[in-house]
Amino acid sequence: MVRGGFHGKILRVDLGQERVSIETLEDSLARDYVGGRELGSAILWDELPPQTDPLSPGNKLILATGPLNGTGAALSSRYEIVTKSPLTNAILSTNSGGRFPIALKRTGFDALVIEGAAPNPSYLWIEDQKVELRDASPLWGLNSHQTTDRLLEETPKAAVACIGPAGEKGVLFASVMNERDRAAGRGGAGCVMGAKRLKAIVVQGSHKTPIADPEGFQEARKNTLAILNEAPVTKNALKEYGTAVLINIINEYGALPTRNFQEGYFPDADSVSGETLKELLYERSVACATCSVACGRATKTTNRSGEGPEYETIGALGPMCEVKDLEVIAEANYNCNELGFDTISAGNTIACAMELWERGYLDKATQEMIRDELGGDLRFGNGEAVLKCTELIGRNEGFGKYLAQGSFRLASRFGHPELSMSVKGLELPAYDPRGFRAMGLAYATSNRGGCHLRAYLIGPEALAAPYAVDRFTSDGKAALVKLYQDLSAVIDSMGLCIFTIFALNPEQYASLLSTVTGEPLEAKDLLRMGERIWNLERLFNLREGFTKKDDRLPPRFSQETLPRGHSKNQVVDLEPMLEEYYRLRGWDEEGVPREEKLKELGLK
Repeated sequence: MVRGGFHGKILRVDLGQERVSIETLEDSLARDYVGGRELGSAILWDELPPQTDPLSPGNKLILATGPLNGTGAALSSRYEIVTKSPLTNAILSTNSGGRFPIALKRTGFDALVIEGAAPNPSYLWIEDQKVELRDASPLWGLNSHQTTDRLLEETPKAAVACIGPAGEKGVLFASVMNERDRAAGRGGAGCVMGAKRLKAIVVQGSHKTPIADPEGFQEARKNTLAILNEAPVTKNALKEYGTAVLINIINEYGALPTRNFQEGYFPDADSVSGETLKELLYERSVACATCSVACGRATKTTNRSGEGPEYETIGALGPMCEVKDLEVIAEANYNCNELGFDTISAGNTIACAMELWERGYLDKATQEMIRDELGGDLRFGNGEAVLKCTELIGRNEGFGKYLAQGSFRLASRFGHPELSMSVKGLELPAYDPRGFRAMGLAYATSNRGGCHLRAYLIGPEALAAPYAVDRFTSDGKAALVKLYQDLSAVIDSMGLCIFTIFALNPEQYASLLSTVTGEPLEAKDLLRMGERIWNLERLFNLREGFTKKDDRLPPRFSQETLPRGHSKNQVVDLEPMLEEYYRLRGWDEEGVPREEKLKELGLK
């Protein structure tokens, strides 16, 4: 019997052997591992040999949908890509929204497992249960927009996920792009796809997601939609100004990363804010399927048009690099989307290069190369240099070859790894942990590296959503981080947008999931699922050689105070929070899950 929320099928594609097979998704796997992020992580844990080179044919690329995809639940159009990251060597799960997640679910497959490497550029075409590997040689070298448009000429009702030149050329933080400008952005899934010589995945189908309790689900769906439509963040702020509404808010807190996290206050924040974006660049709002919020922004500069920039992108390509020209930031964002790579890692890495330049840490040959390629110095505030750097990264050429390796490898190359603002090799998003203690602990303990989406503590620490906490105290932050990590993990696994966390509580999520699957669930059951996901990912990283020493923030945050703003003179004392966090997790002093905890969670 097929479980509610699932089709009961996994599609396996061996690119090297050009072989396709359909497997049954065991009910026990669907029951124990929710879907999406957790299902993909369980498959990767079971099938990937330890120490596999992320860019070898042996790595696996797993696309997994959640049980709420295709049900019509509010904000239920997210899919997950799971693999081993070439940027960090840690487990990577990264998700994206748009139309593609529901189109993927409608093919009748719950997960797609891609193995091996194609002998020649290829793309995967899936229509219901019909699957073909097709020649992508004419597409190789095209950007994400061109690739998507070309493929939709052949199948206009389909949805496309693809890579741009960055993925083809081995940029370690290359993204997988869908709907042209939506990105499964962090950690380099696009680089893995490029190493497999897989240019795109094209999907369409007619399979409906089965719902075990249709009447109960409709009641839960209406209830959660009403809550989302009344919560201040999802009703007003995101709808009116998009995610960039946060620029002035976080700057006012004195925690907007500026000059590679040397400062937390950007005097020109208003020039790059969501309010200014709406005034100068905004064309229309853009929503994922089933979304009532529509936080995306279609924009247009003097020269070009596209989507974004989002808050994180503005933070990384703007204040982090001390750039205040919103048009330049928008066009750098367009470059990242079209060429196909992560804007957060890109902006952080460029900012790291700027600090290396200004401190005199770059050798003369590198300085000369930069001047030749950029037409000037790589100093903070040089917006044209940022724009040019994004072009070089996407082509993996010249100084772009150094930038394409990420900030940790760049800073290490020139003898100063401490100038990489990253955790586990993944660059930090646009919230300074000296201004938000829980966010700092979340960064340090994130299984995929420096990330805000593994536990979005900006909700309670900055936005009072769904409630307010003291941002400077360490008391209670370990428990708060654990709660948000566990809840976020199951949100990703269900196929929901993380922004629902601004409004919904665990009981409401449990009601949605239980009415779809048919299995009675309470809040505690839901959080236990999330805890299982978190521990499974932790086990993967431990197997790959990660230890307690990797649960650390860059030294800047404990050794250097912020010079001005409303977080002035603050530093992060991580160790007491980390010790409490390990204890609450049921891990030993080295951050290793204890046997009794694994037994409790049903993990081997």
